[in-house]
Amino acid sequence: MKIVFLTGAGMSVESGLTTFRDAGGLWENYPVMEVASHDGWIRNPEKVNAFYNMLRMKYRDVKPCKGHRLITTLEEKHDVTVVTQNVDNLHEMAGSKHVIHLHGELMRMCSSRDVDNPRFWVNLPKDGWGEYGLEVPKGAKAEDGSLLRPYIVFFQENVPNIYDGIEATQQADIFIIIGTSLNVYPAASLLQYAPKNAKIFLIDPHPAIGNASHNVHVIAKGASEGMEELLQIMQQEG
Repeated sequence: MKIVFLTGAGMSVESGLTTFRDAGGLWENYPVMEVASHDGWIRNPEKVNAFYNMLRMKYRDVKPCKGHRLITTLEEKHDVTVVTQNVDNLHEMAGSKHVIHLHGELMRMCSSRDVDNPRFWVNLPKDGWGEYGLEVPKGAKAEDGSLLRPYIVFFQENVPNIYDGIEATQQADIFIIIGTSLNVYPAASLLQYAPKNAKIFLIDPHPAIGNASHNVHVIAKGASEGMEELLQIMQQEG
């Protein structure tokens, strides 16, 4: 059975990570277009890199929540793909083998000239600097001579991995959405690509889709409790 997850910020909240958009989120304290846009990078790459250095240091002791770990248990019997809007690596830390990052990866730096070329990627903390291997120094360069930049899909940039997400979703027997408002595009459009006969679940304490929505089973709980209920449903249904 092919199971595809689409996860958002609510997936990582239980691990202690601050969301970007909600009240009290990071965008209230940092001007989004200054630290997370293509124009912001061109204007002031040092400020952008300092912001992501700060984020990596905040994330250094974060661990996967129970919800992350429960997703990996499904890999024992099923073909599981996780499509995530999150830039953390908590799915991988929990043991998920196939993760598609739509918005990039916080623990990776890349060439500012050739962003998606793996030859010029720097994976942190393994290839990093500083006490924790997470803080990239001012002016650090990729092997092609360009400035290293965060491997993040900035606002004003395309989302190249959306096509991998669409391909995975089109094959889903079960499509499970966890912790996303379905307001961020193009990720929110993935639901449209799920096969008509696929079972669709939405796990979120404040679901954006009501129970009346076609073919969507809503579990109005957080990621961990929601995954527990989902596994019970799947066990009952065989």
